[in-house]
Amino acid sequence: MFVYTVKPGDSLYSISQRYGVPVNMIRLVNGLDETNVVPGQALLMNTNNYIVQPGDSFYSIAQMAYVSTDMLIAANPNLNPTLLQPGMRIVLPELPDYIASTFNYFYVTGTPIDQALINDFAPYTTYYSSFEYHFYTDGSLSQLDDSEVIETAWNRKSVPLVTITNLTETGFSPEFTSETLNNPSTRQNLINNIYSLAITKGYAGVNIDFEGNFSKDRDIFSTFLSELGERLHAAGLLLTIAVPPKTSEDIPWLLGYDYGAIGAVVDFMFIMAYDWHHMASEPGPVAPINEVRNTIEFALERMDRSKVILGVPLYGYSWALPYNPGVLSKAISNQNAVNLAMSQDSPIHYSEEYESPYFYYVDERGQNHVVWFEDGRSIAEKFLLVREYQLFGTGAWQIGLGFPQGPWLLTKFFNIRKII
Repeated sequence: MFVYTVKPGDSLYSISQRYGVPVNMIRLVNGLDETNVVPGQALLMNTNNYIVQPGDSFYSIAQMAYVSTDMLIAANPNLNPTLLQPGMRIVLPELPDYIASTFNYFYVTGTPIDQALINDFAPYTTYYSSFEYHFYTDGSLSQLDDSEVIETAWNRKSVPLVTITNLTETGFSPEFTSETLNNPSTRQNLINNIYSLAITKGYAGVNIDFEGNFSKDRDIFSTFLSELGERLHAAGLLLTIAVPPKTSEDIPWLLGYDYGAIGAVVDFMFIMAYDWHHMASEPGPVAPINEVRNTIEFALERMDRSKVILGVPLYGYSWALPYNPGVLSKAISNQNAVNLAMSQDSPIHYSEEYESPYFYYVDERGQNHVVWFEDGRSIAEKFLLVREYQLFGTGAWQIGLGFPQGPWLLTKFFNIRKII
């Protein structure tokens, strides 16, 4: 497999002819309902061979296939790298095996869509985390229609986990977290209710997603996790957590998360390595590669790499231009972003600095927009980081958003760990 970046004048037919990959296969792998493409669009090409084009070198081909030049040379011992000619057929080597766990958030709807999604993604998923139960300040939990989700996950040999959040009607509430955890009685009640929920429903464990924690609650949050972990582990259940991305201890709004203390008590940690630019921020890359790398390195200074899951976003944002701080951007799935660029005939640009795609368009009211999102190239770069740093695995928010290139990329870079 390799990634081809569409050039001006390209069509799916001409790309198909050039590389010997059927049009229908290109459309399937890339989730294309339409046949038009736009310059800058990243297409995954599902083939083990590459047909040399004018100007190609072993280095440029290796870059497109996300392998080393040495690996490419070794896979083609009969070819002289300095004598490449257009039309030559080159074997694309497989990456060395890397066993990785995958952790995918799953937004429970209580409809047949749930079972369909779980069935579709089960071959590529180690852990499903059902989103979500939220708690109240007395330590009680909300309800969720998740019985069929749990059964389907087990039947498809994926491990179901339950997500517990501090969500309220107005968003994530650090006030709820603070009030509940700082009261020993309600904290213990919450632990008891989480434990009972996991046991009664048949979950394999718990995922804690308390967002926006106050700095003053740093220690009590770690204490809560330790107490919860002790209760769950005694019953053979997993304790996992989602944490915001940290690159230093100097960021005031992230002081509520002690990576070292958290890493000591959880089975693994899903780092939400995204939203450096978000709905209420100025335009920019959602998951810039430099920040993602810095976050990984910060985490590995405080915990074992075998506990780190790198989270990637299956979405981006569309900002109105010129940027107005009082106007929120709109979230858009990665696939819908590509579809929008195609429908608007908008060329897609790619920031080499941030390893992130973006494009501009004008809506039906004449309003200018910029969209930053993720595509096959940017996700591939993040999967390379998982391999480079030897992390436990990768995961995503959230599979219901859809990302047709995702399963193909996962199976290129990893052997998915299946526990059952």
